[in-house]
Amino acid sequence: MVQFTDLGKWVEFILLFVVSITIHEFAHAFAADRLGDDTPRSQGRVTLNPIDHIDPIGLAAMAISQLIGTGIGWGRPVMTTPRNFKHPRRATMIVAFAGPFSNLLQAIVMALPLRYGWVQDGSNAERVLLDGVFLNCILLFFNMIPIGPLDGAKVLAGVLHEKDAEMFERFMRQFGIALFILLITTHATRYIVMPPAAGLLSKLAPGYYVEQR
Repeated sequence: MVQFTDLGKWVEFILLFVVSITIHEFAHAFAADRLGDDTPRSQGRVTLNPIDHIDPIGLAAMAISQLIGTGIGWGRPVMTTPRNFKHPRRATMIVAFAGPFSNLLQAIVMALPLRYGWVQDGSNAERVLLDGVFLNCILLFFNMIPIGPLDGAKVLAGVLHEKDAEMFERFMRQFGIALFILLITTHATRYIVMPPAAGLLSKLAPGYYVEQR
């Protein structure tokens, strides 16, 4: 269990998670809306209000799992209607990529004060920004894993030849959830996501690093 001295850091992480996921899901909704699908707008998802994007169960899972150092959580998926797009395959890929891309942008913005020394060394602001950069780096690479239901699966389907994409999507409909559960339960993400996330952090904010648990 989290110790009292760690309570502030735990709360900080949950708040960072809420902000990051809110922007991630908003990016999906905004991209779909701009590409001609009014489904997200009709469901009230083209907004930066966290209440409209946070899944209570996903948030609770993150809050509980963070206590033991795993940190598994999720937001409310943005629903789209592909037939509303002028070019469904391409638009679906763009909408899927918009979420992870928003995490990259968040990481870049949070890294600027660290990179250029705009915050005091050892301050709370420095720690929060560092944690925020690393969290968004993790979300970027985690969501780009090409396994359904992650965004990376839709991105990969969008770049494959149409027949190959159909085979891939059919495979993911059958086995995607099982593969995702296997990925999580075996802690494989520690080896798939953490190294590139740490590497990106070091590029965005040279001289900084975080402890990989």
